[in-house]
Amino acid sequence: MAFFTTSDGKRLYYEDTGTGQPLLCLAGLTRNSREFSFLAPHMADLRMIAMDYRGRGKSDFDAEYLNYNILREGQDAIELLDHLGMDQVTLLGTSRGGLIAMALAMSHPARLSGVILNDVGPVIEPGGIAKIMGYVGNRPASQTYDEAARTLHAMLEPQFPGVPLNIWRQQVEHQYIQTDTGLELRYDPALRQALIEQAAVSPAPDLWPLFDALRDIPTGVIRGANSDLLSATTLQDMHARSQGLISCEVPDRGHVPFLNEPQSLDLIRKILDAT
Repeated sequence: MAFFTTSDGKRLYYEDTGTGQPLLCLAGLTRNSREFSFLAPHMADLRMIAMDYRGRGKSDFDAEYLNYNILREGQDAIELLDHLGMDQVTLLGTSRGGLIAMALAMSHPARLSGVILNDVGPVIEPGGIAKIMGYVGNRPASQTYDEAARTLHAMLEPQFPGVPLNIWRQQVEHQYIQTDTGLELRYDPALRQALIEQAAVSPAPDLWPLFDALRDIPTGVIRGANSDLLSATTLQDMHARSQGLISCEVPDRGHVPFLNEPQSLDLIRKILDAT
């Protein structure tokens, strides 16, 4: 296992596998480096780097829970690149990771050779936010991985039709820890309070300037056709503001695609080839 220490003293976990063109993978809000286990077998020719944000996975929790924010997590990603001696990477950001990518395009554009946004953009749909707030920070009612997999399968079947139960079994293993008293979160529950307090800031921040900062960086967007977080209208607006943007829509996927779908893999390769 590999760790590095941030400028404020947090010990963060990362994975660094393979050789070749580097791809930095940043996960969703409550997820961790295992998020990319479905993608990894298709990227054997790359150097894949994935980080557990502070408060997630194997990384240190932060007693100052308001540090669970996009700017601090982006700074952690830059400090990981510094630790690895890497000047520039292509960044693949799933959901939260994509927001971090947009923030870094404004603050550290020279560090990004390309960006891939997985089912996220500068407008977050209210329905998607409501779904996230319905579970974030809450220990699951399910007592075992098998039970949680069945629950997740039933809940997400409308957005992810045909995804077999064994895939959801893998997903819940990534998200939870099995204990004698049931399943525990693989992240700090205080993340919920951070989100609540950050959402109370009014007016809500305009994310379009962050997206506009990508204009000179090869950028692609993957959208799940059934996504409740990135709308088709927002994706159209993103294309209208960025003539070089490329995108794909993944059928039978909601928020978020697993990234092993043919459409996802094709777009990822196009961005890598453009950098």
